[in-house]
Amino acid sequence: MVIVRDARVEDASAVARIHVRSWQVAYRGLLPDEYLDELRPEDRVGRYLFGDHEPNRPATIVAVTDGLVRGFATTGPARDADAAQAGERYALYLEPDAWGLGLGRRLIAEARARLGRQGFREAVLWVLVGNSRAERLYRADGWDVDGHRREGEVWGVLVDEVRYRRSLVGLATSD
Repeated sequence: MVIVRDARVEDASAVARIHVRSWQVAYRGLLPDEYLDELRPEDRVGRYLFGDHEPNRPATIVAVTDGLVRGFATTGPARDADAAQAGERYALYLEPDAWGLGLGRRLIAEARARLGRQGFREAVLWVLVGNSRAERLYRADGWDVDGHRREGEVWGVLVDEVRYRRSLVGLATSD
């Protein structure tokens, strides 16, 4: 059984571990190996702020199975000026051994529903170019590339990303 709930302060270590491990596996070949090999959860754990329920701040949910956090998703208001009225899925990562078990679909559905309940009518997200696993997940969930592309720095590494967009109309609950 999968439980999706708000992230708690005590989840920070698990979220950091998942975040780093997922990057190390999913982005192998897309980002420099030496960079990925140097990522450490303990360097990231202090970056997560859980328990803040302000509507204009990022919020994180976790997927828990057998008492263990196996994945997370973070959402909030869109950060792009041309999508100022939209919500945004900032992050969605799973333990690599949990890929393909439906946890990603469950997390993205709940993330969409939460943004819809916050009053957003549409949402955006950014995907690293070449991350075909993520692209398949989002396309299957009704997201479409909207023509925007950006190059930027994430955790000190230059990345190339494409933006996806999806309507949230009628998403008051998870589907």
